[in-house]
Amino acid sequence: MAATPRFLTLADVAEILNTSSAQVYALVRRGDLPAIKIGGRGQWRVEADRLEGYIAQMYRDAEQFVAQHPFEESER
Repeated sequence: MAATPRFLTLADVAEILNTSSAQVYALVRRGDLPAIKIGGRGQWRVEADRLEGYIAQMYRDAEQFVAQHPFEESER
């Protein structure tokens, strides 16, 4: 089994998150997902550990949302 690379392209991140590259680019440009620009063409790369941190934060945010907005089944 191949080791996970340290840095991922935005397309790699999009595949992992099951979203579009445009959505990942927006996350990076807003500063929600830490990334670096490399090379003369300034291609974005996301460190795998930073992606895992982002995912963990999204779980924490979701848990907080659920706690603050409990689901209530409507009465029939």
